[in-house]
Amino acid sequence: MISEIEFASSNEIAALQYKKVADLINYVAQHSPFFQRHFAKHNITIAAIKSLADLDRMPVTTKDDLQQANWDFLCIPKHQIAEYTSTSGTLGKPVTIALSKKDVERLAYNEALSFACADGGSNDVYQLMLTLDRQFMAGMAYYEGIRKLGAGMVRVGPGLPASQWETIQRLSPTTIVAVPSFVVKLLEFAQQQGIDPNQTSVKKIVCIGESIRQENLQANVLAQRITSQWHVKLYGTYASTEMQTAFTECSHGAGGHLHPELLYVELLDESNKPVGEGETGEVTITTLGVEAMPLLRYKTGDMAKFHQESCACGRTSLRLGPIVGRKQQMLKLKGTTVYPPALFEILNQQLPIIDYVVEAFTNELGTDEVRIFIHASETHQPEVQETLHRSFQSQLRVIPTLVFTDLAAIEKLNGIGINRKIRKFVDTR
Repeated sequence: MISEIEFASSNEIAALQYKKVADLINYVAQHSPFFQRHFAKHNITIAAIKSLADLDRMPVTTKDDLQQANWDFLCIPKHQIAEYTSTSGTLGKPVTIALSKKDVERLAYNEALSFACADGGSNDVYQLMLTLDRQFMAGMAYYEGIRKLGAGMVRVGPGLPASQWETIQRLSPTTIVAVPSFVVKLLEFAQQQGIDPNQTSVKKIVCIGESIRQENLQANVLAQRITSQWHVKLYGTYASTEMQTAFTECSHGAGGHLHPELLYVELLDESNKPVGEGETGEVTITTLGVEAMPLLRYKTGDMAKFHQESCACGRTSLRLGPIVGRKQQMLKLKGTTVYPPALFEILNQQLPIIDYVVEAFTNELGTDEVRIFIHASETHQPEVQETLHRSFQSQLRVIPTLVFTDLAAIEKLNGIGINRKIRKFVDTR
């Protein structure tokens, strides 16, 4: 399954996106109570938006807007809602994102394109190692997309490494869809049980929820730990519930590809001005073709860089680099700006660490502090502590407080069995 517009010229892509953006602006002006107020408040004249370059006249919308006026974004009668989904609530209370029947079909189309981009096809069998309930849009999206792709599917859900390996050996999936840190735990279990992953049917892993790339697009420690033991091809992804669209890598691993018929994306600085290629900006999205809850210039809070040159796969649409962090999760430690993924990268380098959680809090002086809870065997703790001190000092120039604890304490902190997503970062500031 291929979208021809992803291989078109930049002018053709811009023309298509402008038409779809213009249609969206007219649509929300007629049907969205929030955007009707938004346009009136900011004296927006729709007729003045004559090109994509004019879009910066539109004020941005934020997660606060979506949380405070959630149902005012709805553009259809409630009886036409086909699916209720919600955000995970990582950065505040969960937000409901309603989908019409048409939106569910759009979601399936998006994921079918994404899996095809990741070298998927109708001959593949996908094992889903993720939550398919709890109003989780991603689980539904993967399910619908694989169906549209015409491939086979095994819904195992998250957790239980023994069950995952038994299913792999019994049903011979070609591809798994999983959080990469969980794949590391799968490999640890395989080693303990004498399972050779390279003798299984799995050839590809579509990695969700966590980055497998450094900012230079090279494989990060997490990816290296997987591929050093399992000779599979990894594909990174990035998505959010609000955008109802995904950026997925092709085999060249050079950033997630935009589906230009489904999303218009800008990367903006603190003043809501576009950043240049190679500069970090906040991913700001305009959903195209969404019927129930479309969004216009919505700031996701995710920070990334974009790549504009054509990919070796032939696609010409914009690509996003890995998410370097979330704007609200930015830490200021002794004058140094740090995002949690930079801490994760250092922690993931330490093989003796079995699990960890990073906690951010405010100290008595009112400034940011970080405490890292670590579970490692007692014999390795002195070695881990010394190595981490050196790594944090040399790479980040700050040394967080390290607390060694048991696995039960870690699981309580990261919400295993309670939260939809396992939390590696807890922010109590």
